[in-house]
Amino acid sequence: MAEPALSSVRLYRMETPEHACPWGRRALQLLRAEGIPFEDRPLRSQAEVEAFKHAHGVTTTPQVFAGVERIGGYSELAKRLGVAAETAEVSYAPVIAVFLSAVLINLALGGGIRSFMGLAICLLAMLKLMDIAAFAASFRKYDLLTKRWQVWGKLYPGVELLVGLGMLRHAEAMGLDALVGVTALVLGVMGMVSVGKAVFVDHLALNCACVGGNSRTPLGVVSFAENLIMGLMGLAMLIPSGMAQASGGAL
Repeated sequence: MAEPALSSVRLYRMETPEHACPWGRRALQLLRAEGIPFEDRPLRSQAEVEAFKHAHGVTTTPQVFAGVERIGGYSELAKRLGVAAETAEVSYAPVIAVFLSAVLINLALGGGIRSFMGLAICLLAMLKLMDIAAFAASFRKYDLLTKRWQVWGKLYPGVELLVGLGMLRHAEAMGLDALVGVTALVLGVMGMVSVGKAVFVDHLALNCACVGGNSRTPLGVVSFAENLIMGLMGLAMLIPSGMAQASGGAL
């Protein structure tokens, strides 16, 4: 038996200055493509999103209602309409390429863990520098400092490159190790907090800007781990014993 036609349809989706939910936009496009009259009710702030979730007992947006019936999100809407739901395009290829290249270059040079991290950070910075505007726009969606001070998104790739070069330089005699270590630690902690809030608290479906602004690498555990490793490397550089091990240990 065919499903009854939908009526009195309302679409609730996240649409803030920082983030437009891609699944909300897919639901919007699907309703328009199917010629279904509906009310678009965007949620303009994180506070509105959280209030909506609490009021309706849901954990995610978008949500589609037909009268008093809650249909659900984009996938449930597509199933109800009998159409194939789109899936997110995901690729970890840039992350794999960066770290595999760093491993191979480091092995060829006979470097240790510190050299490997320096190479990896420099390669990540290079990808960001290829399109700074795209990186900054993507980074601003979840980085807490960039949301408050937008110029940080454009400065970050250069700072990251300097950190990577500092790890490669082994500049203890120049007194730069402490500065590089503190910077790496701060960047790592800031990154973990920003990614953790976006993914585990706000449940945002975003792409990670760590490999450039045009990537399809999802923001998640991998992004959190990258920042964790940077923070730990920075901490190791501030501890004499840890610094020696990081400088001389074989990969």
